Amino acid sequence: MSKVPEIRFKGFTDAWEQREFLELVNKLSKTSISENLPKIEFEDIISGEGRLNKDVSAKFDNRKGILFNENNILYGKLRPYLKNWLYTDFKGIALGDFWVFEAKNIEPKFLYFLIQADIYQKAANDTSGTKMPRSDWQKVSSTKFYIPRDLEEQIKIGNLLWEIEETLTLHQRKLEQLQQTKTAFLQKMFPQPGMLAPEQRFPKFSENWNSKKLGDFTRLITKGTTPKDKSGVGEVNMIKIENISNGKINPTNQISFKEHETNLKRSKLIEKDILFSIAGTLGRTALVTESILPANTNQALAIIRDYDFDSIFLTTYLSGPKLKTYIKSNPTVGAQPNLSLEQINNITVTAPSTQEQKRIGQLFLKIDQVINLHQRELELLKQTKQGFLQKMFPKGE
Repeated sequence: MSKVPEIRFKGFTDAWEQREFLELVNKLSKTSISENLPKIEFEDIISGEGRLNKDVSAKFDNRKGILFNENNILYGKLRPYLKNWLYTDFKGIALGDFWVFEAKNIEPKFLYFLIQADIYQKAANDTSGTKMPRSDWQKVSSTKFYIPRDLEEQIKIGNLLWEIEETLTLHQRKLEQLQQTKTAFLQKMFPQPGMLAPEQRFPKFSENWNSKKLGDFTRLITKGTTPKDKSGVGEVNMIKIENISNGKINPTNQISFKEHETNLKRSKLIEKDILFSIAGTLGRTALVTESILPANTNQALAIIRDYDFDSIFLTTYLSGPKLKTYIKSNPTVGAQPNLSLEQINNITVTAPSTQEQKRIGQLFLKIDQVINLHQRELELLKQTKQGFLQKMFPKGE
């Protein structure tokens, strides 16, 4: 096993030294029920991102937990694969199955990223139990890690990864703001229940909107099916619910099957089909574009085809708050949530003139393009961080 990482800062050439984890940390155990300190629970931490999803500065109660101080590290030992970790910049109390680490003879930020590296994650996920697995302290504490002898090298590594993490946080917040902006526009640019027009409109449009049942203005509403025969020629994208995000289709599964197969003919997608998830995760919506064809889908997605609406407007409408309310108010049957094709047919679409539909559709298309751009940038940053974690820490034995 290499005693140095794959990449290093200039000026550092010494081999790293091997240390047991117990030599690097104090595992804090002092408890408190203070009502004057904020409390942190698993649910407050965004998995894998090391940041809080809410303001906990006023989250006071008298529950008992482990005291932590600034520059401590919280690590969720329950279900460690959830990656609940946090570098603290305030004093508080950790509730639940946390380990609280205080750096000992090691730069705290370097330690924070060490616990995110593969070698630590491998040790932490060597768990006992199946339903509620927990990290084993004996195993983790005795695991040996290579660390720089020079504190300055630890500081440089910690600061570099910290800068990447802060940039990630800024991009994530920007993305969240854009998603909130889209939600606000969905509320304001579509009529509220009982209203005949939305709160906000483009200039020169003043006519009332009309309500129509989707099935009355759509030639075909059906659902996909998984082909039985996957042999033969031709690579076809198999679109599933997990391939749909923010109205965009990201195909990751390809299958081969004979073009003449009956199942393929039934659920073969064409440009401008709208997909609407009807099983499991309900209401995910996406417009089929030429770039993903040839493609097929399964029974969890409804196919809406040849509709008397602007395609982007209808896709946006089906992803909006009115449909979320419709989904919640309609009963489902079976082992998992589902909607029938009849329920999809009965969806009421409240729409303006075709010209106004196109204006609204283009607005949301631009918003989605900006959101998707930020999502791609965020994914690249995540990959960059993961690449540095893999190359700046020596691999385990």
